[in-house]
Amino acid sequence: MTNSTIAAISTAQGMGGIGVIRISGENALTIADKVFVAVSSKKLSDAKGYTAHFGAVYYENEKIDECIATVFKAPFSYTGENVVELSCHGGTYITKTVLRAVLDNGAIPAGAGEFTKRAFLNGKLDLTEAEAVMDIISAKSSAAAKSALSVHEGALSKSINEVKDDLVNRAAHLCAWADYPEEDIPEIEFSALKDALDIAKSRLSALLENYDKGKAIREGIDTVIVGRPNVGKSTLMNLITGYDKSIVTDIAGTTRDIVEETAVIKDITLHLSDTAGIRDADNAIEKIGVDKAKHRLSTAELIIAVFDSSSPLNDDDISILNEIKGSTCIAVINKDDLKTKLDIEKIKEVTENIVFMSAKTKTGIKEFEDILDKVVGTADFDSSSAVLSNERQRSLAKSAYVALLDAISALSLGMTYDAVTVSLEDAISFLCELTGERVTETVVDNVFHSFCVGK
Repeated sequence: MTNSTIAAISTAQGMGGIGVIRISGENALTIADKVFVAVSSKKLSDAKGYTAHFGAVYYENEKIDECIATVFKAPFSYTGENVVELSCHGGTYITKTVLRAVLDNGAIPAGAGEFTKRAFLNGKLDLTEAEAVMDIISAKSSAAAKSALSVHEGALSKSINEVKDDLVNRAAHLCAWADYPEEDIPEIEFSALKDALDIAKSRLSALLENYDKGKAIREGIDTVIVGRPNVGKSTLMNLITGYDKSIVTDIAGTTRDIVEETAVIKDITLHLSDTAGIRDADNAIEKIGVDKAKHRLSTAELIIAVFDSSSPLNDDDISILNEIKGSTCIAVINKDDLKTKLDIEKIKEVTENIVFMSAKTKTGIKEFEDILDKVVGTADFDSSSAVLSNERQRSLAKSAYVALLDAISALSLGMTYDAVTVSLEDAISFLCELTGERVTETVVDNVFHSFCVGK
């Protein structure tokens, strides 16, 4: 019901310097006037857009707090509707009381992402730009924030629309040429059409190929640290995270359960799991930890396998090498400050991504960061480029790409232009759904249900 007036707390819950209650809808100004009194005595309904007013908020004739009311008038607001933001002192009690006052005076609670949903429905954002809002909020690194902002500002929309608009023009030409043979419509040039479809295919292919890099930057990588006992896994975990998350001792089997933490390295977010040392354990509790480590090993997106440079490979090391074969992994040769007894060539048979480190002397970190960049594929990631932000977008881009392949195949096989046009129209439909130009209400609801309330 987009003609209703909605309200929600738009800042994080808890203590803070400021708390913002956002009101949006046709009656936002009149509702705000019922709870806010400016020191100037001026009504917000009479105020100009893009103005701020100092005063106080009241609930049941009792002053709640000092407040600044910011007025945005339709259509020049985030949602495209009349919007008032009441900024009071932060704190759970104050913000909830102000929200209650607003709701008691005619507003209804906003749903998850409803402000941004209204911005989309009112044409202020397309669907990709709207989806980027949550990516900005949840960004854990500079590159993730820059990439999300770039998409929010239209980098992906621009790229998709350029492909779509060209395909629309080609499809329209094909339809006109086939349907109105008596008209003086330029003949379709096979080579020009084939070149145009190949260019569109290449652009979609580039977006799809860049998806995993963007996902690594945006969402982070599920990473597991494995190795036999006492090779320095926990020390490495502490070194990467920057503090003592894992207990470090000389006693084999100290780490019994999985220790988890998140670290950002060169704009790459690693969701780290420090696991129990993998070996044949006699202790029942340690064996549970080893089994958990092996399970996490099988599900991780990136494996950091740690080996002790100062001792030869043993059966447990060989077992780990067999486990990680064919996986995306980095082999860390730890204790590089001691005399090397390790068979490095054996490790090279499994992975070429090898870094020599000393977790004790903290050397090799720069080399580890460089190899991580290379393995993840983010070394050449351009955060200002068009990037597919989620599986919905990737799936639709993939479907459009497949439809384009069908169109190119039909053209190359000498099939009728009608057959080519059908595939082109499929590709166009998928691209329109990607940006939200053609999208069902169910899809829109699904996009915004994961948003936080108040955004």
